[in-house]
Amino acid sequence: MTKFTDKAHSAEHLMRTLFPATPLQRNDHLSELYGADIWLKREDLSPVRSYKIRGALNAMAKVLAKTPETNVFVCASAGNHAQGVAFVCRHFGVNGVIFMPVTTPQQKIDKTRIFGGDNVEIRLVGDYFDNTLAEAMRFCSDAGGHFLSPFDDLDVIEGQASVAAEIVEQLSSLPDLVLLPVGGGGLSAGVTQYLHDASPQTRIRYVEPAGAASLTAALQAGVPIKLDRVNNFVDGAAVAQIGRLTFDALKPTPTDHVLTVPEDRICSTILQMLNVEGVVLEPAGALSIDALKDLRDEVKGKTVVCVTSGGNFDFERLPEVKERSQRYAGLKKYFLLRLPQRPGALRDFLEALGPEDDIARFEYMKKSARNFGSVLIGIETRKPENFETLYAQLDAGGFVYSDITNDETIAEFVL
Repeated sequence: MTKFTDKAHSAEHLMRTLFPATPLQRNDHLSELYGADIWLKREDLSPVRSYKIRGALNAMAKVLAKTPETNVFVCASAGNHAQGVAFVCRHFGVNGVIFMPVTTPQQKIDKTRIFGGDNVEIRLVGDYFDNTLAEAMRFCSDAGGHFLSPFDDLDVIEGQASVAAEIVEQLSSLPDLVLLPVGGGGLSAGVTQYLHDASPQTRIRYVEPAGAASLTAALQAGVPIKLDRVNNFVDGAAVAQIGRLTFDALKPTPTDHVLTVPEDRICSTILQMLNVEGVVLEPAGALSIDALKDLRDEVKGKTVVCVTSGGNFDFERLPEVKERSQRYAGLKKYFLLRLPQRPGALRDFLEALGPEDDIARFEYMKKSARNFGSVLIGIETRKPENFETLYAQLDAGGFVYSDITNDETIAEFVL
C-alpha cells in the first residue's frame, strides 16, 4: 500500500505543473515578539490566495486520470474553494458549475469568474450555504457530474498535505511546532498525517474560531456533530460540522491541543500584520498567528511554523475589523443611555467625558410621553482604564445607562 507521505509528494510534484511552492518566510517581528524562530507558510500567496487550489488540483487530476470522460465538476462554496476549483477547471479545460449563496460578496463572485473564465458557470442559489449545497448536490446528480468537496475527500486531503511536504523541504531543520487553522479539516488532516510519518517529533496545535469550534465539539463527542450555531465572521473556517474523513485523521488529537480564539481578537492580529508587516490576511488566514498569544511559554526558543491559509480579504470589511479589534481591546464601548428631557442634560453628560474620550456614535430618540429620551452612544478612548473613570462620573451624575458592548443580541441589531 502506498504510504500517505508518498501520495503527498506526488501531489506536491503535481502542484509544480501549475504554480511554484509558496514561500516559507521567517518573520522577524513575530520572532522577536515571542522569543522564538517563527516562520510563516504563505498560502495567501498562492495563485488564488489560499491553499484550496491544492486539493482541487489533486482531486480533479485523479478524477480525470480515472474517468477522462467526466463532463462537469460541481462545487458549492462562498469563497476560497470556489476560486480554487474555477482556476483548476480552466487549467484542465474542463467545465465547472459553481454554486454560491445569493448573499456572496460581489468581489468573490467576480474573482471566481475571472479565475474560471469560459470554463465555469456560477449559479447563485439560496440565502444560506445549506440551501446552496443541497441545490448543488441535486444538480450534480441530475447532470452526472463529479461533486468536489471542499475538505471531506481523500484526494483533496492529499492535495492539502503538499503544504507539509513543502515545509519540510524548505526548512533547514524540522520544526518544533506547527500551528494549523481548522475549518472543515482538510488542511489539518493532510498536514497531520504527513508530519506523523515524516517528522513525528514535530508538535501540532490546531486553531479554531471560538464561534465555529467544530473540531473541539467532535473531539468531545467522539464523532463529528453539527454545531447549533456558527459565527460566520471567520468565513474561511466557519464550518458547522467537521468532515467525516478529516475527523478520522484528527480523532487521536488531545483536546488540549486545540485552541479556540475569539473572533474579535483575530481582528487585532489582522490589523497588526497589515500595519506592521504589510501582509494582507483574511480572518481564517490570521488564526495560526493569533494563537501565538496563547502559546507564549510553549513557543519560546522553538522553531515554529504558522500556516497563513488565505489572504482573500475584502477591504470593505476593514472598518468592521477595526471596530471589533477596538472592542476586544477595551478601547471602544457602546451604551444605551437614559437622558433626562431637561435643558442642560446633554451638557452634563458631555462634561462626564474625559480628555481622551471621543463620541463615535450618537443616536437620540425623544419620547414625547416620557420625561427622558433613549440614546445609543459609542465611546472611543485611548486606554481601557478610562472607562472606569467614565462609569464613576456617570454614576455620580445620576445617569442611568447599560453597557451593551458584549450583548450579542442587541449588537446584532444596532451595531
